Amino acid sequence: MIWWWKGRRITEVVLPGVLAFSLLTVLAHGESVRLPGLLTPGGGLLFLMHLTPLIVTGTLAHSLDQRLPEAEGLSVRPVPLCDMALAFFATVASASAAAAVGAVADSSTAFEAARNTLFLSGLMLLGAAVHPRAMSLVPVAWVFIAAFAGYRDLRRPWPWAVTLHPAGYLPTAFFCLVVFLGGLAALHRIRRHAVS
Repeated sequence: MIWWWKGRRITEVVLPGVLAFSLLTVLAHGESVRLPGLLTPGGGLLFLMHLTPLIVTGTLAHSLDQRLPEAEGLSVRPVPLCDMALAFFATVASASAAAAVGAVADSSTAFEAARNTLFLSGLMLLGAAVHPRAMSLVPVAWVFIAAFAGYRDLRRPWPWAVTLHPAGYLPTAFFCLVVFLGGLAALHRIRRHAVS
């Protein structure tokens, strides 16, 4: 599986992406900027932690896009399961690092970054099931649409803007976990069909 490891650029892309996400979470878990709202007069706050999960989704999308169809078609190794494990461990490692920062620094935005990493990674994988080129675009589009149109007033996000919900809201956390698991299942299904 050395060819799979090298082909997916895990050492060059995924590991640095997870480390960059973790470092930014440590350094900037409380930083925010006020954005103008497209649908509300007051706008809303966008914390840097709402953007940092895009590091994880971007590196994962790039890694999973590095396919070697000839080698994967001939391989006796379970390539779809390896891709699924890569997505699972990179996402869970990043979310765990953000949750650890949240616990140590008592930072709700770091906990939100952990939850949002699960959601946006799942969304990325579901987007790939619809169209391979949507993998990178879907999480970025979600974050910016939510940032500019996700607040009904200064501090209250709409129900659909899950990445803006408070960290302690359990229905949102459960929904994000379901989206992540659905994304993993979709990845396994499309990769299994691509190899067979």
